[in-house]
Amino acid sequence: MGAHVKEFLFFWRILIFLSSKTSGLTCSSKCGSALEECSCQATCLSLTNCCSDYNQTCFQVSPYSSSMLGGRALRILGLTLPSDGSLLCRFKGETEQQGIVDEEGHPYCISPLLYETGWISFDVSTDGANFDRSGEYLSVHPNKADPSYQVTLVNSTLWQNYGTPNMAGQLSMTWNSSLVESGNINVELWGYREVSRNTAGSSPLQAEIRYLYSLGRNIPNTGDFSFIPEPREEFSVWELGNIRITASSKSEGERYVQALWSEGHVLAWHLEPSFREDSSGWAEKKCRQWDDLEKKLPNFLDELIHCPCTLTQARADTGRFHTDYSCNIETGSVCTNHPGSVHCVRTIQASSSHGSGQQCCYDHTGALVLNGDSVGGSTPDRAHNWGSSPYREPPRVPGYSHWLYDVMSFCYCCLWSDLCHIYLNHRPSSGCRRYQPPRAGVVFGDLHFVTFDGLSYTFSGRGEYYLVFSADRELRVQARTEQLKLKNGTLVQATQLSSLAMKENSSDVIEVRTADDHLQVLRNKKIMPFTEQRWMDLQGVFVFAPCPQKVTVIFSSGAAVELRLHEGSMVATVLLPVEFSNHTLGLLGRMNSDPTDDLMTQSGKVISSANATLGEIFTFGARWNISKMSSLFTYDSQYLLDSYFFPSSHDSAFVPAYSLHAKPDDPLVADMLSMCLGEGAQFCIHDTLISRSLAVGNATLRAHQHYQALMEALQPVVSCGWLPTPRNGRKNGTHYLQGKTLGFTCNEGYILYKSKERTCLEEGMWTGEQPYCISDDKVGFILGAFGSLSALVAMGLTLKLHNRKQARERKVESLEMVTQAQT
Repeated sequence: MGAHVKEFLFFWRILIFLSSKTSGLTCSSKCGSALEECSCQATCLSLTNCCSDYNQTCFQVSPYSSSMLGGRALRILGLTLPSDGSLLCRFKGETEQQGIVDEEGHPYCISPLLYETGWISFDVSTDGANFDRSGEYLSVHPNKADPSYQVTLVNSTLWQNYGTPNMAGQLSMTWNSSLVESGNINVELWGYREVSRNTAGSSPLQAEIRYLYSLGRNIPNTGDFSFIPEPREEFSVWELGNIRITASSKSEGERYVQALWSEGHVLAWHLEPSFREDSSGWAEKKCRQWDDLEKKLPNFLDELIHCPCTLTQARADTGRFHTDYSCNIETGSVCTNHPGSVHCVRTIQASSSHGSGQQCCYDHTGALVLNGDSVGGSTPDRAHNWGSSPYREPPRVPGYSHWLYDVMSFCYCCLWSDLCHIYLNHRPSSGCRRYQPPRAGVVFGDLHFVTFDGLSYTFSGRGEYYLVFSADRELRVQARTEQLKLKNGTLVQATQLSSLAMKENSSDVIEVRTADDHLQVLRNKKIMPFTEQRWMDLQGVFVFAPCPQKVTVIFSSGAAVELRLHEGSMVATVLLPVEFSNHTLGLLGRMNSDPTDDLMTQSGKVISSANATLGEIFTFGARWNISKMSSLFTYDSQYLLDSYFFPSSHDSAFVPAYSLHAKPDDPLVADMLSMCLGEGAQFCIHDTLISRSLAVGNATLRAHQHYQALMEALQPVVSCGWLPTPRNGRKNGTHYLQGKTLGFTCNEGYILYKSKERTCLEEGMWTGEQPYCISDDKVGFILGAFGSLSALVAMGLTLKLHNRKQARERKVESLEMVTQAQT
């Protein structure tokens, strides 16, 4: 069957569906489906073709998110039951629990304790047998849950280090007492561990969060509680856990009940008596046991990507790195675990084989901080803090696996004992010599493109087009454009972006579109709210919406699409890792560092950008229109159906104003020329003249300036790699990028041998040779025996002037310096 015939049949079936009646069929057990006579899809609400029971059957919940630890009451909207009615809740087809119906008939399901994040589907039954109503809620990392629903551990440092020197006394906690509808409450301790699995699974371990014991029962719900902890040797194997608060009417450790949770933390305060008697000795033993275990585990460092060389690179590479919330320059966090650093980032994606994560920290100069120089240096993680799919299996459990593998060991070796060099030996900072910044292409204004290879052109087509198409990488980014409409309602003969839809491999389909003064995000044709969460873990994709005017969509490959709203105009920036080189087509061109082939059509024909006319460029752009079969867009209004779904995906009747010339007597020109200055001035002038609006031109100029700043931030940087400080000596800096010179000196009683200075060259190599500090007595011995140091070298003796023990010490000299700095 030909492609045109298939597309016609597809179009005809949709037409029949949209013109059908909206009564007769039910959405029971059919949510998300389009039926013959009505719809059970989210789009039916705006298209007014829902089945009669859609709102009651395909329900929404409020709140829409909960910590993965559970315990939050999710109200089912649009459904009312008798106060004595039956309600059963079943999550992911597995966990079944009794729901709650309040006096007003509002039904609630209590979010369960899970080991994963993301949208969790669940069904409910009102007759005790048929689970024919369905909805979903967002399970989030405990650290990203609503803080007002959290039990706050007062003085978290005391909690974490209780029992070590000078760490004693009462432990206190607070909570919002109004969130527990009971006059009295229970305070419980729950522990986390990973144990050998008894059943088959891809991981030999399984995660376990379990009730341990109560700290207080039936105590007044005043919003605060204090206690003096006692060692609990029988529970000492549980070294990580959380505090949970429930109503006093609930049984000890009862699951599926409303509850407030604390953050996960190290349970130093209940460890065995030997810990309090000699915390350093206890921790040293644990650190050495961990050292032995690490040596047996697979090497995870080789599959981690290298850190960006500078803070500006790290903050610009939004497809692969995201702010580490514990060390964030934007919020002024103090970077407690990384003294000397002002900002850290983590890789967004966990490594494929081991679920590990990279961390990169930077000082106030923007330089990468390495733990070979400072205890505040960045450290990679065997288990990514945010977890990774399939989540539920260690070491991929969000938060907890990371705390178990990477935080507890830090406490053993660095906080509670003087063996930090052992920890850093297994968690060395990444350098940046192999870091390659992503490439960026941008679409802005009315309607201007800068390709991944830097070619600029204007294409003001009206319709739906491929912005990026990568068959090999299975990435599709589609753009919808609409005719520019000014605030006074005037239509202009130019177009601007109105929506982007995208998908990679088997990921969710994400669409971001303009909606008045903000950006609206859709997941699989359903509008997503960002009122409770700014970050969402989805199927094969992450979405970050820090404010209503900015959204970043991040795929598993590291590809990212940034959407911004400037004065009502959408700007789209696509960032692609170098792995996409020679694997892209579309309006943003072929990414191969050669701008001459960027104007390549779907058939493979290249239009020369050097002498292409505006009409030829317009024809090129028009040929990148999408087919109805391949469209990722949502058509959930009559306007979208009439304007984009039923017509051709490229409006051949729309002819843009290709170019306009400023007239000397035009009153707009003077202000325009004083505003449109510098790089991007031609785009600013073009859009100002076409729109007759300085605001439109200024938005275009600002968008181009933002792109320029991004390109400057992503410039490749040459690093020559870390240089150690000579043992018994000093170096005068910790910057290892091109053009930097490091000087070396020795302590009193030692003489410098080899290079006093080393400079990082453009080739990524250091000048000179690694210096060593030799004691006066050894120099005297050498001179007496051989006459000179040069004679020593001539005789073929090596630089091993110390014994083997000293040679081994030299290998870890940077780690020793870290330990000295800490003490």
